[in-house]
Amino acid sequence: MMRIGMAQIGMAQIGMAPVVAAVVAAAILGGPARADEATPDTEGGRYVFSKQANGFLRLDTQSGAVALCSEQPVGWTCQAAPEDRALFESEIARLQNENAALKKIILAHGLSLPPGAAPGAPDAQNEPSLRLPSDADIDRAIAFVGKVWQRFIEAVTRAEKQIFNKS
Repeated sequence: MMRIGMAQIGMAQIGMAPVVAAVVAAAILGGPARADEATPDTEGGRYVFSKQANGFLRLDTQSGAVALCSEQPVGWTCQAAPEDRALFESEIARLQNENAALKKIILAHGLSLPPGAAPGAPDAQNEPSLRLPSDADIDRAIAFVGKVWQRFIEAVTRAEKQIFNKS
């Protein structure tokens, strides 16, 4: 510990000596903060912490990674929480199949599905479908193009008459 005598402190700093001494004494006597007394700052930061019995659960809000942070004899360590993606994927597939089966049961009883719920298997919902135009759609398109063509010919004819009448 370093001792500072009054002779070493300049005359301008004499008024600050008691304040500095009080801050140093509080830091020394207070000791390190205990983990259960500390609450992590989560305001606007990258990490969100949740108090657990054996430490803190840390969520990285940018990557979604989860880690368990605990106090060790040498300091704090955070270990990534295990994540089994295959387990998640199999559960999603199971729920999609169950959802499709329930939709079939609802339709078999003559009831309608809620708005936004499309009937069919989960695979059918993810595959793009091609809807070909009906004969009526084709007839309307041909009639439209015919009208446009006829108006174009009429506009060209009017333009020719105007050009030849002026010259």
